[in-house]
Amino acid sequence: MQKRIAVIDMGTNTFHLLIVLTQEKGFVVERRERVAVKIGKGGINEGFITKSAWKRAIDALLGFKGIIENSKVDEVFATATSAIRNARNGKDLASEISERTGIPVRIISGEQEAEYIYFGVKQALPLGKENSLIMDIGGGSVEFIIGNETEVYWKKSYEIGAQRLLDLFHAHDPILEKDIKRLEEYLQEKLFGLSDAIVAYSPKTLIGSSGTFDTLSDIYLIKNNLEKEPGATEYPLPVSEYKSIHADLLTKDRSQRLLIPGMADMRVDMIVVASCLINHILHTYGFSQMRASAFALKEGVLHHIIHSIRKNLNSHSDVKANL
Repeated sequence: MQKRIAVIDMGTNTFHLLIVLTQEKGFVVERRERVAVKIGKGGINEGFITKSAWKRAIDALLGFKGIIENSKVDEVFATATSAIRNARNGKDLASEISERTGIPVRIISGEQEAEYIYFGVKQALPLGKENSLIMDIGGGSVEFIIGNETEVYWKKSYEIGAQRLLDLFHAHDPILEKDIKRLEEYLQEKLFGLSDAIVAYSPKTLIGSSGTFDTLSDIYLIKNNLEKEPGATEYPLPVSEYKSIHADLLTKDRSQRLLIPGMADMRVDMIVVASCLINHILHTYGFSQMRASAFALKEGVLHHIIHSIRKNLNSHSDVKANL
């Protein structure tokens, strides 16, 4: 049975809309939309969604509602993550969105977010039998998952996303060496438990999912006169090339970063601190291999939805067979 499904990922920096048509095997993507809502801007470290961010969120969902209605979608699934789940007025915003659009919003925990990310990445690229460390950098939180193609051994969500780091450590542009040092010390303090998990499960490869990794890969491809394969779900990002890009980012201010071929406008503010986080993980744990996944949370949510639909269909078939 075919169903047209819409998945909305209400992230701290970007709101995503994914519309797919399910098929007997898999699905066909019909539309992708994204809006740089920046819901955490101005209030994320105070645990509050500002009036301007609130309006941007409502406007984005009203826009998505129009697209969903025109696309004749059968079911809509919307998830909200770090900025909304941690804000004092986050539940009120989710309620207003539901009232004004008719789209129910589910605020998910960091642990659930990490699980969805794992399944999203698993759909995008073969994980193999060796353990990998999956890393998703959001605006509000960062998720780490250690696992392989068959099992998740460890997962954790940390409220140290790029918007939070931007507000705390990127007061000067270009970023100052002393602020990078403060950021490094902050990460050492906040990433409790990660070192023990890496020692216990020995991941060999760092897999990145999120817009930061997409943008870094785009910069690498253009720099080396390479083209992204149409429909690719894994993007190339060699560690040596990443380190060169990272070093360059640290020397540039916002206007100069915007001139970098492949730089996405919506990433230009947060990419320096996000890249510092990636560099910290690579340097601290000695990863020599890095991969970039085109899929993340919303594709993981979609995986669960399709799995549930098929499970229900199979259950109904079994009941009919027994009648």
